[in-house]
Amino acid sequence: MRLEDVWLRYRRRGPWVLRATDVRVGPGEVVVVLGRNGVGKSTLLQVAAGVLRPSRGRVTDRPRHVGWVPERFPADQPFTVERYLAAMGRVAGLDPLATARAVDHWTDRLGLAGFRRVRLPELSKGTAQKVGLAQAMLRPPGLLVLDEPWEGLDAATRELVPAVIDEVSAAGGSVLVSDHRGEIARLPGARRWTVADGVVTEGAPPADEAVAVVEVAVPAARVAGAVARLRAEGHHILRVRPDASAPPDLAEGTSAATVEIGAAEPIGPAGGGAR
Repeated sequence: MRLEDVWLRYRRRGPWVLRATDVRVGPGEVVVVLGRNGVGKSTLLQVAAGVLRPSRGRVTDRPRHVGWVPERFPADQPFTVERYLAAMGRVAGLDPLATARAVDHWTDRLGLAGFRRVRLPELSKGTAQKVGLAQAMLRPPGLLVLDEPWEGLDAATRELVPAVIDEVSAAGGSVLVSDHRGEIARLPGARRWTVADGVVTEGAPPADEAVAVVEVAVPAARVAGAVARLRAEGHHILRVRPDASAPPDLAEGTSAATVEIGAAEPIGPAGGGAR
């Protein structure tokens, strides 16, 4: 997806919030959008998600399925959590059975099972944000756009956000996420766009954050645990694939899978690899 010479202002003679923005994000890439409050980060994300149309310029190659989570979930709606998510599943084009399965999966995973029959206006900000994340993930998005997704979340869900981002990128989706809390450390290897005075620039990662890509073969039955441990250590999972040729040190008849990771460990000057 590319934003081509995008300009945006909210009033005809108002100030430009975005100016001459020309950036792109590819399949499987994660981009963190940085900048002070009020500089246009949310506007940039809304243009990328299709919520706002540029005043000038255009957005090309936006994936068909976009998951959009605003900084403040609009909870002033007369629905229970369950009814709202079911309706959003239908909007996303899921059939009733697929919708029910997706709602069950994401309410369980995000700790919303006990809130399914609670009306949206009665939710706390953090719980409402979980509902927003759930609706964005009901159908696997080709583009996931998260505006300050860590705001108001409990510790367990804050830890889950990078895992969700990893899963989207590993499946070939693109992710844009804004961050002013310093949570970027949870997303090693992500690209960085900085917004200042309406201008978007891309910065190179600091030299001490260089990473290596490592393939690790593990017994297939232990893939989930291995992936969880690697993520807990700050590594970025690129993909998991079946490994047709098991390494010689695996027991005979044991199937294996290869986990490809982008490690968060810095590469030393002597060329030392990541763990």
